[in-house]
Amino acid sequence: MDRFFMQKTCDRCGASLDGGRIMSMFNTDCICLACKEKEKARNDYKEAVRAELDELKKGNTNYKGIKG
Repeated sequence: MDRFFMQKTCDRCGASLDGGRIMSMFNTDCICLACKEKEKARNDYKEAVRAELDELKKGNTNYKGIKG
């Protein structure tokens, strides 16, 4: 099974992932939902979302993120 689904703690803050997990828009970090909210507040968040969408449209489903 993929490490993303097996890990127990957030790559950013070390908190438990029992409450949910998501991959960062900036790299391949597995982050908790609190860190996701902080990520959404970044000035460059929309740029990261747009870059991922552009890669998905090209067929790249393994995009590492704008900081990855």
